[in-house]
Amino acid sequence: MIRVGIVGGAGYTAGETLRILVNHPGVEIAFVHSNSNAGNPIWSVHRDLVGETEMVFTDRLSWDIDVAFLCVGHGAARKFLQENKVPGHVRLIDLSQDFRLRETSGFGERRFVYGLTEMNADAVAGAENIANPGCFATCIQLALLPLAKAGILKGDININAVTGSTGAGQKPSPTTHFSWRANNFSVYKTFNHQHLNEIGESLDCLQPGFGESSRMLFIPARGDFARGIFASVTLSCDLPEDEIRCSFTEYYSASPFTFVSPEPVDLKQVVNTNKCLLHISKHEDVLLVNSVIDNLLKGASGQAVENMNLMFGLDRTAGLKLKASAF
Repeated sequence: MIRVGIVGGAGYTAGETLRILVNHPGVEIAFVHSNSNAGNPIWSVHRDLVGETEMVFTDRLSWDIDVAFLCVGHGAARKFLQENKVPGHVRLIDLSQDFRLRETSGFGERRFVYGLTEMNADAVAGAENIANPGCFATCIQLALLPLAKAGILKGDININAVTGSTGAGQKPSPTTHFSWRANNFSVYKTFNHQHLNEIGESLDCLQPGFGESSRMLFIPARGDFARGIFASVTLSCDLPEDEIRCSFTEYYSASPFTFVSPEPVDLKQVVNTNKCLLHISKHEDVLLVNSVIDNLLKGASGQAVENMNLMFGLDRTAGLKLKASAF
């Protein structure tokens, strides 16, 4: 059994990681760390876990584990490692953005591998430390990786993507408050969202010089729903639609969670699952790729567990055969 510790146990990503791991056949949860909730039952915060576990939060760290999930905010993972000496035998899966880029992927002797399994499965399998990709970054990259692999990304890439309120985390803010979010729609961080950097690095790995011949015009938006991301990516492309679809199907043939749909996709197909669904269509010389994921699962905790499975030689789908609701 893999002994797991969870740091930052009270947030959304920790709750989703727990929801998966309490029923994972190869995992034993050793501790769930939270300074603010120490001594409280886990289900008192993650209410969906009533009846699933009687564990309580702890403010103590025990390193008699194999892997730790760092479910902390951006900037907090690096600070945590600065303040706590984590033994070398403990592998790390970081869900923050602290180690995702090449220039920030190191901490002392630790090097973090970018954990996008659809591109880096072999590297993940041999990794000691993983930087889990961002939610927007995952959804958008999966719409573009086969095109980069074929070397056909050029010119402007227009990206419109809408995320649910859980993408902003559990801590309330003016733009996550129900009375503001309900029956509302807004854009934010237009053209300069932080996830563009990791997307660009990945695409440049598959299509060297990508950044010199293309630019990504990304308009992120806040939607009136709790979870999920719906991305629409358009670009100029001369290839026939059938040929593009075949290249996507071939690229993802070994990926157990990413599928090319023959019909248009919607969020309800992926919410509460670790799936990414893609749909391809063309209008004259304009290619449209729609990509949908659950931001808390394929965009965060589900992908983190998928990375753990690969790191420890387990079936990549272990604990992750989650089903969406039809309604």
